[in-house]
Amino acid sequence: MTSAGIPRTPVPDDGARDAGAGALRRLAPPARRFLAHRKGVLVRLALWSLAESGQAFLVGHAVARCVDDGFLAGDPRRGLLWLAVALVAVLSGAPVVRGVFAQLSGLTEPLRDALVRRAVDRSMARAAPGGPGGTDRAAVSRLTNQVEIARDSFAGLVLTLRSFVFTAVGALLGLLSLHPALLVVVLPPLVAGLALFLATLRPMAAAQRRALAADEALGDHAARSRAALRDLAACGTGPGAERRGADLVADAAAQARTLAGWAAVRTAALGVAGHLPVLALLVAVPWLRGRGVSAGALLGAFTYLVQSLLPALHTLMTALGAAGARLLVVLDRILGPEPGAAGPPEACAASTAEGRDRGRLRGTGVRTPAVGGHPVPRAAVPAVELRSVTLSYGVRAEPVLDALDLRVAPGEHLAVVGPSGIGKSTLTRLVAGTLAPSRGEVRVAGGVVTGRPAVELAALRVLVPQEAYVFSGTVGDNLGYLNPHVRRAELGAAVRAFGLEPLVERLGGPDGSVRPAELSPGERQLVALVRAYLSPAPLLLLDEATCHLDPASEARAEEVLAGRPGTLVVVAHRLSSAIRADRTLVLDGERAECGTHGELLARSPLYRDLTGHWHA
Repeated sequence: MTSAGIPRTPVPDDGARDAGAGALRRLAPPARRFLAHRKGVLVRLALWSLAESGQAFLVGHAVARCVDDGFLAGDPRRGLLWLAVALVAVLSGAPVVRGVFAQLSGLTEPLRDALVRRAVDRSMARAAPGGPGGTDRAAVSRLTNQVEIARDSFAGLVLTLRSFVFTAVGALLGLLSLHPALLVVVLPPLVAGLALFLATLRPMAAAQRRALAADEALGDHAARSRAALRDLAACGTGPGAERRGADLVADAAAQARTLAGWAAVRTAALGVAGHLPVLALLVAVPWLRGRGVSAGALLGAFTYLVQSLLPALHTLMTALGAAGARLLVVLDRILGPEPGAAGPPEACAASTAEGRDRGRLRGTGVRTPAVGGHPVPRAAVPAVELRSVTLSYGVRAEPVLDALDLRVAPGEHLAVVGPSGIGKSTLTRLVAGTLAPSRGEVRVAGGVVTGRPAVELAALRVLVPQEAYVFSGTVGDNLGYLNPHVRRAELGAAVRAFGLEPLVERLGGPDGSVRPAELSPGERQLVALVRAYLSPAPLLLLDEATCHLDPASEARAEEVLAGRPGTLVVVAHRLSSAIRADRTLVLDGERAECGTHGELLARSPLYRDLTGHWHA
């Protein structure tokens, strides 16, 4: 239980600030390779786009000549002829667009095929032997929704970026041909607005990510608080949870204000680039006329701005701000590293199914387990293995465990931590074979435990619950119950190792009588721990089996059990149990993290919260 009675929801940090830059660095090499293999398509696309440059040039130039050489010069026929040229230039846009779209498919369809192959390969790798394992719930989304988003966004960006570049070239050359002074007036506000817009892309993307993370954190806290109302009331930690919620609300509001501020800057950039050139041209008319700029040239300049340059610029800004962000995120999801793959080899990689309800434990894939810091070969049969295990206490009940994948290596010491009611005891019962999963498979020493006879299960594992069982009989019978062939010397060594001599002497030695009602809860737990220690079973499962011991006795018992040949899984009652383990599995209802104490402090907000509560 944390200080608030629920797992602490992480507050978004500044790590989101560089997320977009990291994605760009990851995607740049495959993007260059993709385009390098399609130089022919790019050349043909550029040739069609040159026609668009010519179209943009002719429209404004024809308007200028129509005025100066036609109507103002008293030659209506020449003016009408130039207007006809402008009309032909406008109508020529249809075949140009058709040619552009014909070449565009040579970029978008190979991209779609490559993304589909990548998505399928990733899903197959997860399902293949030796892979992370588990159900890839996001595979269908990647193959349908995400790939189509990437293709459409990529097509939109290619169209708008190409159109802006070649239209801008045609329009700027037209302005230069009319009079160089026109560029002096138009270019500064145009470049300033575009530069301001480009400067907002990265910080606004980071602000969007932080705002989204803050909103999700607030929603998670509300959902967890609702689920933990009983614990909050029982522990009197409601005010702490309320303060935590207030902090999250304040943070979400601050992030929303930051995002709104950057949105205002982007709107200002659009205004500067989209309207200031026209206003500057209007204000500079007397100055331009004084330098010999004709009326037709001015009208042509306005035509270039209003009909060609500014619409292309506005479309580009809109596409970069919307489709560009979507494309970056989706490509990073499909082409980026597998979630959890970048962690240490012994780490458990937790995955949450997209779009599913929160508040349940999701799949946890353990890659190469480590024992004492040394990787275990993949060929070794795991001591414990859960394959997509789901368990619900009822047909319509929420799953306590949902698609959980876990591997524990032979000889490993694993601690399991998490808030009350999260599924720790359920996990030990599943491994012990006393509880059958709703879906999935539980294996111990390579064999499925569900449905096996009790005699076979007893030879594989020992489960010591929180309330230890001691029966009326002799001390020796209680201690050697799971190993009838234990020798007196082995029994005495175990008693000494656990510090149980005073109790045994008080009861009259190994042949003394035990009356369970006369033993304290801690003494009963020590008897049960010695009994488990002497068992020949290779797997020990302790479900808070040391909760009634003082810290020194608990540390001594766990050290003795960890030194015993075999595998030890401990549902931890104190932080010290997690520190002593080779690895710790953190269950928090949404994600599962696994690693050493130091690793979990770095990447698990819940573990940091539990650590602070335990120390307090």
